[in-house]
Amino acid sequence: MRAIWKGALTFGLVNVPVKLYAATEDHDLSLHQVHAKDGGRIRYQRVCELDGEVVPYSDIDRAYDDGEQTVVITKEDFAALPAERSREIEVVEFVPSDQIDPLLFERAYFLEPDSSSPKAYALLRETLERTDRTAIVQFSLRQKTSLAALRVRGDVLVLQTMRWADEIREATFPVLDDDVKVSDKELKLSAALVEGFAADFDPEAFHDDYQEELRTLIDAKREKGETIDTAETFGEAEQEEGGEVIDLMEALRASVERTRKERTAKPKGKRASGE
Repeated sequence: MRAIWKGALTFGLVNVPVKLYAATEDHDLSLHQVHAKDGGRIRYQRVCELDGEVVPYSDIDRAYDDGEQTVVITKEDFAALPAERSREIEVVEFVPSDQIDPLLFERAYFLEPDSSSPKAYALLRETLERTDRTAIVQFSLRQKTSLAALRVRGDVLVLQTMRWADEIREATFPVLDDDVKVSDKELKLSAALVEGFAADFDPEAFHDDYQEELRTLIDAKREKGETIDTAETFGEAEQEEGGEVIDLMEALRASVERTRKERTAKPKGKRASGE
C-alpha cells in the first residue's frame, strides 16, 4: 500500500506521527464506452464553452456559481487556506462508540505509526479499547476539511470520515405517522423467523455475484474469439497525437494488474521489497 497522507495525530499534548492509507478498494471490473458498430473508443474532452478549445487539465481551475455570479478559485487560493495547510489530525473529543449513527460514516483509512517508537500510537489504541470510546477528530484531506471517527480494528487505528450533521436528510414519510397495531402473535412469529436466520456475521461468506458473472461472461467471449485488438479501437488521430499518453496509461494499468496478481500469489505475511 502507498501512503496518501502524512502528518500527526494529536490529543492534548500527545503527538503521534502517522501515515494514512486507504483501507478499502473497489473490486469492480473497469469498463469503458465504445461505439457499438465498430468497438471504437468513446472519449470525452474538456471543452471551454466560450472559445470551443480543448483545455488541458493543468489549465483548469474550480469555481463557485450562485446563479448570477461566478467566483473562480485557483490552485494557489486553495493552497493558501489555513485548513488545507494543516498536517494534523486533531482529536476533538472522545465519545461512547454506540452514540455514532452509522449513517454518518463514509470512507475508511488505516493509520500507521510513522515513528521509530510507536509507544504513543499503542497508548492511544489501548486507551480506546479499554474505555470503549471513539475519538472524534478533524483534519484536512484533498482540499476538504473532514470530520472523522478514530477507532480500533485489531491492532490498527482506523480513521473513518463522517458526514456533517446537516448532510443527513430527515426521513419524513407521512405513512409512518399512522398508528399501526401489531399483535403479540405476530411478534412471536416474526421473532421465530429471525431466529431461523440467526448467525454470526462472516463477511467472507458473501460474494459479489454480478462481478463474478461479468468475469465469466468476458472469459466466455474471449474463448469464442469475440474480441477486438485493443490497438484497433483507437482512432488515427488518437494514436498519432496522443499515442504516448495512451501507451503510458495502458502500461500503468498493466503494472497495477501485475502487482495485484503478485501480491495475491505471495504467502501472507511476506512483502515484496520496496512495498
